[in-house]
Amino acid sequence: MQNAPLLIDAAAGLYCPIGDFHIDPHTPVRSAVLTHAHSDHASRGHAQYLACRAGEAVYRYRLGAEANLQFVDYGERVTHNGVTISFHPAGHVLGSAQIRVEHQGEVWVASGDYKLTPDPTCAPFEPVRCHTFITEATFGLPLYRWPAPAQVMGDINAWWRDNREQGKVSLVLAYAFGKAQRVLAGVDASIGPLFTHGAVEPLNDAYRAQGVALPPTRYVGAIEKKSEFEGGLVIAPPSAQGTTWTRRFGKLSTGFASGWMLVRGARRRRALDRGFVLSDHADWPELLQAIESARAERVYVTHGYIDELVRWLNERGQFALPLKMNFHGEGEPPIENVAESMAV
Repeated sequence: MQNAPLLIDAAAGLYCPIGDFHIDPHTPVRSAVLTHAHSDHASRGHAQYLACRAGEAVYRYRLGAEANLQFVDYGERVTHNGVTISFHPAGHVLGSAQIRVEHQGEVWVASGDYKLTPDPTCAPFEPVRCHTFITEATFGLPLYRWPAPAQVMGDINAWWRDNREQGKVSLVLAYAFGKAQRVLAGVDASIGPLFTHGAVEPLNDAYRAQGVALPPTRYVGAIEKKSEFEGGLVIAPPSAQGTTWTRRFGKLSTGFASGWMLVRGARRRRALDRGFVLSDHADWPELLQAIESARAERVYVTHGYIDELVRWLNERGQFALPLKMNFHGEGEPPIENVAESMAV
């Protein structure tokens, strides 16, 4: 096995010196290999892109017609300057992938963002054996353990029904790419009509173009009469909360779908009626399961509770190191206060 690292943290992000390409670079580079299409991982301005075909419609919508995009299927191998690259399902959002990089028998895996919880809107996480595994740690504390998705969707449905009986419109705040479609795929569409914010509806179209089944939705901006919203469920990004956009709905109850809703006080600080614990990132048991399944000699930890997860792994005999990159994930809000979260 070679002495030089196959992947390093460079100015533009994770970089493969041998292959001369970056993974999820955050400033313009010549060759970008992308784990998924969230904006902090897939930015505009790169000369060429390599990504997974399962997310093609989303990439084309988010990166624009001018982007020089090349797509490969999950498991398909391509060679770039002597380095073999392949994409493997990460279970995070539509088209999300772990990037497997191989050179002269050494294998590294950059997992990007991932989760092991079943999700009908994307391919399930696939364990990939490697010598070095790079993992996120967005929810890298033992307190983060997600409830079953069926339970969460049941809670959303019950809240929606109750609001409908009270003559209220239900507004769920959820990230426009990934979380919004997951909520739509999981709710009971027979309860009432479904509406979406302008940031969500084009992504619904992209999901449908990739063959993902979503219930019928209507774009909020196309609705002329306030009465049409009665008894409905509206999906909008968190940025819509408290804006004049919400006034069109009349009586309103607001909920937020996020892993951070597990943290005591998060709902109160955001002035929400309900919080639904639903994350597109791995919880603590899933992080440990993914790390174990990689059977890696080295684990690099990035994004989130880095030091805490590194310490826990090293204390149990896994060689782990921090990798503190210079950008945050789009998929979840900034990390809440650790001291308060420990009181959950």
